[in-house]
Amino acid sequence: MLRRVLRFLKKEMVFTVSALIALITACFVLPDRAYWDYIDWKVLALLLSLMAVVAGLKGCGAFRALSAFLLRRCKNGRVLSLILVMLPFFTSMLITNDVALLTFVPFTALLLEEIGQEKALIPMLVLQTVAANLGSMATPVGNPQNLFLYSAYSMEAGAFFAAVLPLTAASFLLLFLCAMFVLPKDLPMPEIKQETVGDKKKLAVYMILFLICLLVVFRVLHFAVALLLVLIALFFLDRHLLRELDYMLLLTFVCFFTVSGNLGRIEPVKAFLAALLEKNTLLTAVGASQVISNVPAAVLLRTFTEDAKSLLMGVNIGGLGTPIASLASLITLKLYLALPGAKGGRFLALFTAVNAAGLVILLLLAAVL
Repeated sequence: MLRRVLRFLKKEMVFTVSALIALITACFVLPDRAYWDYIDWKVLALLLSLMAVVAGLKGCGAFRALSAFLLRRCKNGRVLSLILVMLPFFTSMLITNDVALLTFVPFTALLLEEIGQEKALIPMLVLQTVAANLGSMATPVGNPQNLFLYSAYSMEAGAFFAAVLPLTAASFLLLFLCAMFVLPKDLPMPEIKQETVGDKKKLAVYMILFLICLLVVFRVLHFAVALLLVLIALFFLDRHLLRELDYMLLLTFVCFFTVSGNLGRIEPVKAFLAALLEKNTLLTAVGASQVISNVPAAVLLRTFTEDAKSLLMGVNIGGLGTPIASLASLITLKLYLALPGAKGGRFLALFTAVNAAGLVILLLLAAVL
């Protein structure tokens, strides 16, 4: 029993660490009724709804069909390289960065092996990871920190997009230039079999549910209505998916909310963080993301600043840098290390170099916006 618990805690390391920190802060701020107010129930409901809808779309084969449709139109190696990098960039805007990487990293590894381009695997996976992290910042549903900040600050859509779209456009140009040279131009194109959606009626239902989730994001519909509709649909269409959703992510968010709420009631900590944010919210958000990851950084720092734009840009740019700056980056690392002949040191060296360069460029751009 103890071994099973330890394996579980090791597997869910992010939850384990966040729960431990939450317990430590609870020693300074004893549990009371205010704990309930820490939690942003709208964010949790939206996360659960979006996870369920994306799982349904993936089960229908929508992402496989999209990938095959684009790849069958490749004319040379450069086009293939661009498509492989841009798939996670654009899809992450709607299905989140972690789901995009879980979908396309295994597919890319298999494809490059089939065409004898294993030497390009590390640079391709590094660029895909950067692409998923940067593409996801373009929309409120692209990643958890955007969803949280958009809700917590009650941001207007115009203000949100004004903050992130210039950074997204710059990211696209940088990734475009880098992706051009990953694969040779004169490369025999692989045979990509045609993929079809398994159940078009299900696909239509999940697309409608996704639009309903967007109505919640833009404050047209109450989150409880959307969650109820999504859960009912999943119960009748794909009941097994209810067991496969990442409920630990939701519990991890509860821990993040608890830590943030408690630290906001500890005066020395509150004064320290407020002073840092007053000096430079953007740099503080980027720095915090390198150490504790950008999602908990967003939840923590939100309590101490009303500078929504700088915090939003900081935690998104802060997804670049260390492997833990964005939890989605750890997904790629884990998937790569599971492959035969994986070279972890080489992967981390290139990952660090590319992320550091991207971080500096986007940070300079954000500073003048």
